[in-house]
Amino acid sequence: MLFRPAIRRSARLWAPVALFLVLALAGCAQDYPQTTLAPKGDFAHIVDQVFRTTFWWAVGVFILVEGALVYAIVKFRSKPGAAEPHQTHGNTTLEIVWTIIPAAILAFIAVPTVKAIFRTAAEPTDAIQIEVIGHQWWWEFRYPDLKIVTANDLHVPMGQTVNLRMTTADVIHSFWIPQFAGKRDVFPRRYNNIWFKAETTGVFSGQCAEFCGVEHARMAFRVVSDSPEDFKKWADHQQIGSPLVNGGTMADSAITADIKAMNHDTSANVDSVLARGKAAFMSGGCIGCHAMEGTPMAGMMQLVGPNLTHIASRHTIAAGTLPLTPENLSTWLHNPDSVKPGVLMKLPRPLTDDEVKALVAFLELHK
Repeated sequence: MLFRPAIRRSARLWAPVALFLVLALAGCAQDYPQTTLAPKGDFAHIVDQVFRTTFWWAVGVFILVEGALVYAIVKFRSKPGAAEPHQTHGNTTLEIVWTIIPAAILAFIAVPTVKAIFRTAAEPTDAIQIEVIGHQWWWEFRYPDLKIVTANDLHVPMGQTVNLRMTTADVIHSFWIPQFAGKRDVFPRRYNNIWFKAETTGVFSGQCAEFCGVEHARMAFRVVSDSPEDFKKWADHQQIGSPLVNGGTMADSAITADIKAMNHDTSANVDSVLARGKAAFMSGGCIGCHAMEGTPMAGMMQLVGPNLTHIASRHTIAAGTLPLTPENLSTWLHNPDSVKPGVLMKLPRPLTDDEVKALVAFLELHK
């Protein structure tokens, strides 16, 4: 019974310590989509090196300060019957030491930080140029040398430096790819740049990191790091443009099967479905805000809505809000506000169920 109060005091002491350790270990995890602790590009490695340098200096300071504090608590704690300790007023040597040490630590942190700032601020001259335009609430990507315009999926070739020249069509946004680069604010009528070279292939998360309106949290995008060969195939395919403009065969066998499945009719006339989808695209208000390669809207600097050329090849719709599936696309077209409240996509009239089915089939064609 005598030990219970001591056990309780020990539990109260160690519980916060255990909680701190659990949170610290959780913060070190490297498999989250927006982690900065698993850099995959040269820019990110520069930032990570500064972070780790600062972190370990902070750990050293913490150990020294807390160690001295614990030592003083144990060594000079009050004891029953002890005399009043000798009172001192200032120690010039100690004051000089604890002024010099923090100044030296700050210098050791400042030097690599300033070097990193100059390295990351330099604009590369031999990089692939990509224009980035922020919109409420989606991202537009333009490849001027390749004559490609796309949205919300940023394709880059692994092993080649890309330079992003960034601005915004409306309010201030912040472009952030945690595993490839730092954050860059983007402003109307101004251009900032950021660059990186991907070290591995894969799909990586990006996000707007500046509050820019009601749907700020749903202004995400994907960075698709392709092998050089796959990037060239992607670029060649993107340059083909849209069947809406170029004509040609409307559907291959795989798309035909998908369209029949979506319409729950194995005997559905695919050309009829696609013709109705094209009509819905032209008359239902889509063409007023969206573009496809070859249409007049495709060349505009500030699109109202994303360029939909090859939309079916992207990973998500509504800027990362939903995976791109026929079901989600149908939900989005029926009522965008139910998916992304406050979205600026306002249809001039509600689409009928038949129009939505045909429109989904039509957009699924654009792979």
